[in-house]
Amino acid sequence: MKKIIILLALALLSVSTFAAESSKMKQANEAYKEGKYELADSLYTEVMNKEGVSSALYYNLGNAKYKQGEIAYAILYYEKALKVSPDNEDAKYNLELAKSQTVDKIETMEKFVLSEWNQSIQNGTSSNGWAKWSIFAFILTLILCGLYIFSPKILIKKISFFSAILTLAFTVISFCYAKAQNNAMTKNESAIIISPTITGKSTPDESGKDLFVLHEGTKVRIKSKIGDWVEIQMEDGNTGWVSSKKVEII
Repeated sequence: MKKIIILLALALLSVSTFAAESSKMKQANEAYKEGKYELADSLYTEVMNKEGVSSALYYNLGNAKYKQGEIAYAILYYEKALKVSPDNEDAKYNLELAKSQTVDKIETMEKFVLSEWNQSIQNGTSSNGWAKWSIFAFILTLILCGLYIFSPKILIKKISFFSAILTLAFTVISFCYAKAQNNAMTKNESAIIISPTITGKSTPDESGKDLFVLHEGTKVRIKSKIGDWVEIQMEDGNTGWVSSKKVEII
């Protein structure tokens, strides 16, 4: 009896905690609507630290940063929102809007057309979305195999057989996309410049030769790290070393 009472007490505590956190989210949204962007920023951050991350929360935090004129951090959180849910159209739009206000306009290296097409399809949904498609296609494959085995009609057997091959192929492709999206979420390869200006060095120290100057909001790829220095690669392929304190991992 005592155990049941304890469990009920814990359940009630969990419910009340969840309600309080949901209330905090409502407070953050209200603060944003009222134009209290600094307060909204603080409340969204508090919710993130207590409840964990989500694409919607990152998006809201990005909006609060944008309204405060913190373009670099707005870009950072829009990128984080898309890392969790690549199909977040609002985050995509606001990201492009924020990027249009950055100083650096770096031309990207040309990509193979099929590679871009494949990446576009992969980003059509999240890893969970692709996993669900994979499970659905696999179940459909089993149903079609059952029709092929047990159906007495030759036409149905033929249709079931070839359809099963297609759905099995889609199962494998969806699984691969789900795995790729999950890997993209867990890897910390990209970062945003958060310092107003940084100078890329030829070596990981201040005595290195100056190679380029970048400004806040620019997206880079982290290639390696030595001490307090990271080697970054820009979208045009150029590389250099900068202080790790001047970039924020997406």
